[in-house]
Amino acid sequence: MKKIQNYVTGQWMEGKGQGVPMFDAITGEVVGLSDTEGLDFAEILHYGRTIGSEKLRKMTFQERGNMLKKLALYLVKKKADFYEISYRTGATKIDSWIDIEGGFGNLFANASLRKLFPNQAYHVEGDPIDLSRGGRFMAHHIMVPKRGVAIHINAFNFPVWGMLEKCAVNWMAGVPAVVKPATNTSFLTEAVVREIITSGILPEGALQLITGSARTILDTVESQDVVTFTGSASTGRLLKSHKRIIEESVPFNMEADSLNASVLGEDAIPGTPEFDLFIKEVRNEMTVKCGQKCTAIRRIIVPQDLVEDVQIALGKALEKITIGDPRLKEVRMGALVSKDQVTEVKDRVQELAKTASIVYGDLDKIETIGADAKKGAFLSPILLREDHPFKNLSVHETEAFGPVSTIMPYKNLDEAITLAQMGKGSLVSSIATNNDRIAKEYVINAASHHGRILVINRDMAKESTGHGSPLPNLVHGGPGRAGGGEEMGGMRGIKHYLQRTAIQGTPTTLTEITGIYQQNATYKEAEQHPFKYHWEDIQPGMSLKTHNRTFTDTDIINFANLTWDHFYAHTDITSLDGSIFEKRTAHGYLIISAAAGLFVYPNKGPVAANYGLEECRFLRPLYHNDTVYVRLTCKQKVDRDVASAEHPSGIVKWYVEVFDALNDELVAFATILTMVQKKQQVFVEMTEDKINDCLSKLTDNVKPKWGIMTPQHMIEHLEFTYKIASGEIQDFEVATPEKILEKVHASLYNYEKFPKNTNFPLLEKDKLEDLKHPDLATAIEKFKAQREKYLEYFKDRPDAKLNNMVFGELNRYEWYLLERKHLNHHFEQFGLI
Repeated sequence: MKKIQNYVTGQWMEGKGQGVPMFDAITGEVVGLSDTEGLDFAEILHYGRTIGSEKLRKMTFQERGNMLKKLALYLVKKKADFYEISYRTGATKIDSWIDIEGGFGNLFANASLRKLFPNQAYHVEGDPIDLSRGGRFMAHHIMVPKRGVAIHINAFNFPVWGMLEKCAVNWMAGVPAVVKPATNTSFLTEAVVREIITSGILPEGALQLITGSARTILDTVESQDVVTFTGSASTGRLLKSHKRIIEESVPFNMEADSLNASVLGEDAIPGTPEFDLFIKEVRNEMTVKCGQKCTAIRRIIVPQDLVEDVQIALGKALEKITIGDPRLKEVRMGALVSKDQVTEVKDRVQELAKTASIVYGDLDKIETIGADAKKGAFLSPILLREDHPFKNLSVHETEAFGPVSTIMPYKNLDEAITLAQMGKGSLVSSIATNNDRIAKEYVINAASHHGRILVINRDMAKESTGHGSPLPNLVHGGPGRAGGGEEMGGMRGIKHYLQRTAIQGTPTTLTEITGIYQQNATYKEAEQHPFKYHWEDIQPGMSLKTHNRTFTDTDIINFANLTWDHFYAHTDITSLDGSIFEKRTAHGYLIISAAAGLFVYPNKGPVAANYGLEECRFLRPLYHNDTVYVRLTCKQKVDRDVASAEHPSGIVKWYVEVFDALNDELVAFATILTMVQKKQQVFVEMTEDKINDCLSKLTDNVKPKWGIMTPQHMIEHLEFTYKIASGEIQDFEVATPEKILEKVHASLYNYEKFPKNTNFPLLEKDKLEDLKHPDLATAIEKFKAQREKYLEYFKDRPDAKLNNMVFGELNRYEWYLLERKHLNHHFEQFGLI
C-alpha cells in the first residue's frame, strides 16, 4: 500500500510504522497510508528556524511577493492534477475550485501586498514620534521577521486553501512554515506540496510537511515560533493550554468551529429579491463542501411570521440538490470527508433533534447518482426547526459539521441580535435586508460577537463573494467560541509574524535604520541635481537646496485668474479685517507650484513623471513680497511593477520643505512622488562600432552556446529581420495571439533577455533554413547593408510604424528596443559579447 510521504529537513520521507489508512470519500477505497513514526519533530522545527528562516528573512518584501506570484502562476498550470485528486475527498468541482484556486488566489493577493511595504526586509510602521523640543530626539516603530517557524495545524475541509492562506502570509513576513494538515485529506496537500518543492521557487526550509500524527510537535516550540490551529474548539483549547506554549509565551492563533448565523430582515418578505437571495445563500452554505465549512450557516434566524415561508422555500431549494459522484456534471453535492464524519454529524443532529424538529432530509435515507451510498460518506442535507431558541440552547451550542442548519424565529430586531450573540462568538454572520437602517442596527450591535458581517441586498448580489467566503484582505477569525484569533486581513495578517519594536535616537540615526528620511536629519547634499540620478542611485536623505523666489502681487493675481480661485485673501485686501491674514496672501497651491518650479530639473532624464502628492501642509501664510527657498530631499524609495509599455522604474518620495528666506522658518511642506527609471545594465548598446567589433570576432568555426544555428545562419536571420524593420517585408500575419499581444509588445520595454532557444515564427522548429549567400563574409556585408536601409527608413519617416511578426506594430523607438534585445541575444549566443 502506498504511503503518503512527509517533506522534512529538505527530503521526502516515509514513516517507519504501519501507517493509518486514508479513504476515498466516494468509493471507500484506501487512498494511501499516513505515517509519521520516526520523525524528529525537534529537528524539523530547528531546520525551519535555521535553514528556512535564514534565507527568507533576508529577502525584501518585494522579493518575497514576487516569489509568491511566481509560485501561484506555477501552481495554476498544475491545477488539473489537483482537481482529479480532490474528487477523492468528496468535493465537487465547485468545492475544489474554492479549495484549490482559492488557495492560489491567496498567493496572488498576498503577493500584491508587497507594494504596501518598503523595499527592504523589514517594515517601518506608522508615523515618526518627536520626543524633544529641539527635534533631535525621536522615535519610530519597526517590524522585523520573527526568527522562528510557523506551525500550521489545519483542518480536513480545505487541504489546499487551509495551507496556502496561512503560508502566503508567513512567507510574505519572512517566516518559514511547517504544515500539519488533517490526516484524512493530507494526500491532496501532499500533491500540492510536491509540486511546490519541485518548482524550486521557495528557498530550502521555507516549507515542510507532516502528513500524519504529530502529537509531540509542540513539545519543542520556542518563543520566536507562531502556532496556528484550525479545527474544533475543544482540541484548540487543549493545544492552547500546552505547557510549552505557556512557558515560552508562543503566539497561538485559533480559528475554531462556530455557529454562524444568517438573519432574514423584517423587510425581506417573500417576493422581494432579498428573500430569494437569503434562500439561495442558506442553500449554498448547507451544500457547498457538504456544509463542511467553518463559515457555513448553522443558524437561520427569521421573523416569526416568515418561518413557514422560509421552511417551504428552503425545502424546495434543497430538493434540487443532487448527490453522488462529484465527477459527474449533474451532481451538486458530493460526500463528507469520511464515514467517521458521517457518524459524527448524525450524532450531533440527534442531539439537536431532542428539542428541534427535522423538517427536511433523512439521516438514514439518501439517493445518489453514480455512486454507492453504502460505500461512500454520503448524507442528505438536514434542515431543522427550533421554535423556542431562547429556551432550548442546544442549537446555540452544538455544531453538526455537515449539511445541517436550523431555522429559528425572532419577534423583533433586538431578538435577532440576541440570538446571533448567543452563539458566543462566530466567524461570520449575514443579514438579508434592503433597509440600511436595519442593516446598521444589526451590524453595530452584532459586531462584538463576530469576525465578519455580510449585508445582502439586491444591489450587491451579482458581485457578492457570499456569506461563507473569507477573503485574503479581510480578517478571518472571531471572538469567543470562534477561537479569539485572527488571520489573513492583508497587511494585518503579515504583522502577526513580525516583531514590533520601538526605536529611539536622532533623526539622522533613525533615517539610516528605517531607510526613510526623518525630519531634522542631516541632509546628504547631492553632487548633482537629484533628478539626474537613476532610481538605484538615489538614497534617502539625498538633498538639494534651491535658489530663492519672491512672490509678487502680480504672481498672486495671475494665479487667481489662471485657476479661478478668487478666495478673498488672494484678491480682496479690503476684506482682511477680522481674518487670520495680514496682507494679500499667496495661494497654497501657488506656493507648491512655485516650489516645483524651483526644484524641478528641466531636461530629459531618469525622472519619467510626476506620480502624485501624499501630504501637504501650510504652516503659516505667505504674503506678497515674501521670499522663499526650497529643500528637496529623498524621503523614501518604493519599488513598483511595470507591466505596460514603459521602462522599469520605481517611485521616489521627495520631502519638499519651503522656507522663508528671511529667517529660515519652515512655512510649508509636502511629499511628492516621482516615477524614476531604473538603470539599464543588461544590454550592450548596439552602435555601429560595437556591431563591427562583435562581427570581427565571428568566424565559421564559432560554435553557439545554445541552439542549432551556424554563424552564417544567424547573420542571415538578422538580415531577414532588418528587411521587416525597413518595410520591405510586411505581407505576413502577426503570430502572437491577440489576447496576449499587448503584454508581449510591452515586454520590449523591460530589461529581460530573450529566452534561449526562442523560435522565430517563420522558421521550422529544430530545422535549419537553406543558406542564401555563398559565405559568411558575404552574409555579413548583406546584413550591414540591410541595417543601413532600416536606419534610413526611419530617418526619413520618424513617425512610421511597421509590423513585427511577434510584437505587432512598432514605432521607431520600439524597433530600436527590439534591435538592441535581438542583437544582444544572438551575439551572446555566439560569445561575441
